[in-house]
Amino acid sequence: MKKLLTRRTAIVAGLATAGGLLLARTPRLLPPTYGNLLRLGDNLTYAAQRMLLPGQSLVKEYSYADLTSFPAIGTTNPATSENSLIADEYQSLQQDGFRNWQLSVEGSVARPRTFSLAELKQLPSRTQITRHTCEEGWSAIGQWTGVPLRSVLDAVGMLSSARFVAYSSLDDWTDSIDLLDALHPQTILAYGMNGRDLPVPHGAPLRLRVETQLGAKSIKYLNRLVVLDEFDDGGLRGSIQNGWAWDMGI
Repeated sequence: MKKLLTRRTAIVAGLATAGGLLLARTPRLLPPTYGNLLRLGDNLTYAAQRMLLPGQSLVKEYSYADLTSFPAIGTTNPATSENSLIADEYQSLQQDGFRNWQLSVEGSVARPRTFSLAELKQLPSRTQITRHTCEEGWSAIGQWTGVPLRSVLDAVGMLSSARFVAYSSLDDWTDSIDLLDALHPQTILAYGMNGRDLPVPHGAPLRLRVETQLGAKSIKYLNRLVVLDEFDDGGLRGSIQNGWAWDMGI
């Protein structure tokens, strides 16, 4: 037992040292959660991914023949929420075919504004077939169609001071990504799935797709983007204070 503990201690110490050297050599790659002991895994994952992969490397894309069944996990319809304000708002939007739905884009931008679903569909679109890897251990392949997040940020004139993009949903969740992920060509605001309008269980009318990270970062029912100069963990609505890692790079 003593030998086992000694070996385990040595392995942990070695990983910590390697991670420290990696971070020390690449200070610009430190995640915003750096310094939090409970987020050591974030530090190693974030720094390793940023160092080893070119910033705009594309994830693998598949053919239509590769599509699989795709379960809807977590919230599948905000209209059934126990929060009556959320339920009433979403039910009203759903009954109107989401014609009155809007995406708010604000923060460190020159021209804050809202976009209707029709306006987003007028922007350049991208269709991609990618693998969704869930933090719960399952995966599925789906086709997504939407507008690149980069195009929306260009439309509102993101300021040079910007460092992060926070995003919120109709069912009251919030999270954020850095600009490397926000400007990635495969990071899209998806309004279509498998050749049809995005279905309600998968986040209608709009969900974020962050293909470089685990599925939890691709939140459903998107309704607000805030461009930030400084990191904000999202408080009680954010991933960190709810026990999730901020960086989920794959």
